[in-house]
Amino acid sequence: MTEIEVENYGSHKGENAHEMGLALHNFISQLYPFCRSITGDGVRKTLETISQIIPVTVYEVSTGTKVFDWTIPEEWNIQDAFIKNSEGIRIVDFKQSNLHVVNYSTPVHETMHLSELKKHLFTLPDKPDWIPYRTSYYKKDWGFCLTHNQLNSLKDGQYDVCIDSSFKKGFMTYGEIFIQGMSTDEVIISAHICHPSLCNDNLSGVAIAAHLAKLLSTKKLKYSYRFLFMPTTIGSINWLSTNATSVARIKHGLILACVGDAGMTTYKRSRQGNAEIDRTVAAVLRDSGIEYAIEDFTPYGYDERQFCSPGFNLPVGCLMRTPNGRFLEYHTSADNLDFVKPDSLADSFIKVISTINILEHNRYYINQNPNCEPQLGRRGIYRALSDQKGDEKKELAMLWVLNLSDGEHSLLDIAERSDLTFETILNAAKILFQHKLLIEKTKKDYQ
Repeated sequence: MTEIEVENYGSHKGENAHEMGLALHNFISQLYPFCRSITGDGVRKTLETISQIIPVTVYEVSTGTKVFDWTIPEEWNIQDAFIKNSEGIRIVDFKQSNLHVVNYSTPVHETMHLSELKKHLFTLPDKPDWIPYRTSYYKKDWGFCLTHNQLNSLKDGQYDVCIDSSFKKGFMTYGEIFIQGMSTDEVIISAHICHPSLCNDNLSGVAIAAHLAKLLSTKKLKYSYRFLFMPTTIGSINWLSTNATSVARIKHGLILACVGDAGMTTYKRSRQGNAEIDRTVAAVLRDSGIEYAIEDFTPYGYDERQFCSPGFNLPVGCLMRTPNGRFLEYHTSADNLDFVKPDSLADSFIKVISTINILEHNRYYINQNPNCEPQLGRRGIYRALSDQKGDEKKELAMLWVLNLSDGEHSLLDIAERSDLTFETILNAAKILFQHKLLIEKTKKDYQ
């Protein structure tokens, strides 16, 4: 690419932001009822729904497949589950909330006394109106989750207990969307799709990733983009195992999780700590003018811990609002449609777009008049500056770009050092390029 010609995707700011937030929230409401797990039909329904936004390539990995130190488990599906009292009334009903069943529960249909049943019941005593989310992926067991108030209302006696679930040698399912850019270098965007009716964790990430893929599919791009919709942990381990010989193409990556609540944006750096994606997101958050937090990498969280495992050490960070485990609603029925906010979803969406905008525009330039400052006035550059809107330090940006465009400093480097926004530095570079005071450093120049 010899000139800056990629559209500024941040144009969704302003009057379109609220409409985008509502569209994202509406998409979450479509996905909310599905009982997702690490395998099964709920995952397939989720991918089918994403395909209504943009086509998804679906992959199925057979039960028993070895992926590094792990094995793809049996496929799990569930049709119904309930606890009935002696009067035949469903007092706990899977059809009312799929969180009522411990995910990956083995099938059961028995009549048992309350004292025995209680061994399989899970509640939140400190949040008596909320249903917890529990799983039993890799240990065969069964159970029900209910509110603590429901538990307290159970009377001594016999109960009819049914979990109509099934295990079979089937598949683990995941989806990919690949958008070809001018380069074979890739940006990875990943969101996990294994949680049932939990909106922030992680339907918010799924919704933003799907709509972002739709937007980018219409653009001319420097990078290629690969969107991954996978069950957490086992999904990314499988993907890395399958693609181990070609991960060098991944130059930047983001995990999207918990991006719909009202908390401030939080970014978790990659294991590398100072990768371009880390610095790019930091610049976006700084330039937003809104409170934010940046945290160092830890080997706990979402799939960034797999991409950043020492055997790969890829530049993949995690973008969140309130991080997992730090909001009271985390892994409970309170992580519902009311908990995720359209304005928060829109804000997260814009920040991801702004991140991509920097990645797409970040280049190295070489000053064509390096011996002292060029005379800008006779080139009409001051007039070009005065035509721009805003009161930012445009002339100072010009001087910074001219001074540091030595082929060793990128536009992101210049924005960081000057403490000016990336957009300000980019606009200055565009004008200088148009007036032939800059040329782009090409791949040949790097060698």
